[in-house]
Amino acid sequence: MALTGVEIFKLLPKTNCKKCGHPTCLAFAMKLAQRQASLDACPDVSEDAKKLLGEASAPPVRPITFGAGDKAVKLGEETVLFRHEKKFVNPCAFAVEIKDTSREADVLKTIEDVLGSEIDRVGQKLRVDAILISNASGDPKALESVSRLVSEKAAGVPVIISTTDAGAAVSALGYFKDKRPVLFGANANNIESMAKAAGSFKAILGVTANGLDELISLTEKAKSLGTEDLVVDPGARKAGGIIEQNTIIRRAAIKKNFKSLGYPVITFAQRDDNMLESLIAVAGVAKYSSIIVLSSVTKWKSLALFTLRQNIYTDPQVPMQVEQKIYKIGEPTPESPLMITTNFSLTYFIVSGEVENSRVPSRLAVMDCEGLSVLTAWAAGKFTASKIAQFIKEAGIENEVSHRELIIPGYVAILSGAIEDKLEGWKVTVGPREANAIPAFLKSK
Repeated sequence: MALTGVEIFKLLPKTNCKKCGHPTCLAFAMKLAQRQASLDACPDVSEDAKKLLGEASAPPVRPITFGAGDKAVKLGEETVLFRHEKKFVNPCAFAVEIKDTSREADVLKTIEDVLGSEIDRVGQKLRVDAILISNASGDPKALESVSRLVSEKAAGVPVIISTTDAGAAVSALGYFKDKRPVLFGANANNIESMAKAAGSFKAILGVTANGLDELISLTEKAKSLGTEDLVVDPGARKAGGIIEQNTIIRRAAIKKNFKSLGYPVITFAQRDDNMLESLIAVAGVAKYSSIIVLSSVTKWKSLALFTLRQNIYTDPQVPMQVEQKIYKIGEPTPESPLMITTNFSLTYFIVSGEVENSRVPSRLAVMDCEGLSVLTAWAAGKFTASKIAQFIKEAGIENEVSHRELIIPGYVAILSGAIEDKLEGWKVTVGPREANAIPAFLKSK
């Protein structure tokens, strides 16, 4: 049972040193009880207290690292049911299935699609995260052959080995030693042999069941065998069942601290119809799946799912923003136009996109306004004449341009005179109010 804030407080140093980032030890204890802080933030807690508090302070959904290196994916670690309470922590991973009955050319094509799936959207790199190799043939040699090919051609991409044959699993896992793969397919008939195989390669064990009662029994059995890192499949394959079972699992973990269901969920969305598959995947993204398995990589499908995932897993209390700096669009010369805007991601990508459409090489000065749009930043006193002048001076742009002209957004035309007063020797030109007028404006110049 989870400890209360007062019970946790009794085990803390009670020094009120503020090293944890909270004003008092009691405040920190309350955050621990609500699972909104980590015990690691307290440098002075005793080892005995760590042991007692470890379970109380651990996230209700176990954190797991899937894969290794730059492309590793973090799963779980969630502490809330709804993102407005506190942002969701680790975005779900998309995996594409490769069957071991596929021709080598088809396997290579799917690998190529996965490696080429990455896109840049509002400053974030989004991609298909993993490959699931399924033992559809039932032949251990076929599974091993495809596993070898994936290990060679998709090095670094996290991998799920899907089989119910522990012997076949051992052969396949050998190609992903120390890569933290998932071994999926543990069930009531093979849990012991699969847990042993996963343990031999430090793999995450994927448990599949026919309903929640059987799933609970299997996770408890796996834990008794010494397997701590699990991903779970309650068995639902239709949207209604996925939403129902995933919600029950998350509520049990978050609200009841029910450890037997406190694991990341894997959802199988594969369908012959890409539209239907996308809708099933949407249900998983919206309702608590940590891994979603797809049948193929299709650009329109990926873009839709990437966008949804990105929106669900951003912090609704913190605007998305890009880095403050001078961005070069095209290959600008010293004579090229210099424009300025705020660092709200949507503003930056809309403006930069219209500048690209104009085919006029330009420089875009993006100023840190804490992720606010132009009008909002101006109203909040973060996009003012003095701050704009200071940014331009400190950016050193004077050394890169032969002119002294700064183009400001039309919505803040009122700032033009004040900016000229602050930026001696500069001319301030008022640009369009709407981004879609930028191409015609730049071409006219």
